[in-house]
Amino acid sequence: MISAIVLIHADVHRIPETAQAVADISGVAEVYSCAGDVDLIAKIKVRDHAEIADVVTGRINRLPGVTHTATHIAFRSYSSSEVEGGFSIGEE
Repeated sequence: MISAIVLIHADVHRIPETAQAVADISGVAEVYSCAGDVDLIAKIKVRDHAEIADVVTGRINRLPGVTHTATHIAFRSYSSSEVEGGFSIGEE
């Protein structure tokens, strides 16, 4: 699986509707409404890079209310247990 994070700028008057429309797209695992320099953050999980293009440029960018996106493809994911385990290697 390939993971990507999509930072979404949206029309402020349509954020809830836009967030739900993004969440309803196949390949979108989660959508967060947030404060800061972006309005929404979507977590994408798909089988290959071509699907990322389809989800982002073919679907998300075409939604009413989406004004701009920036996509970041993940190389590796870490969980808190993996990070903690890495720091404790060799300790007794």
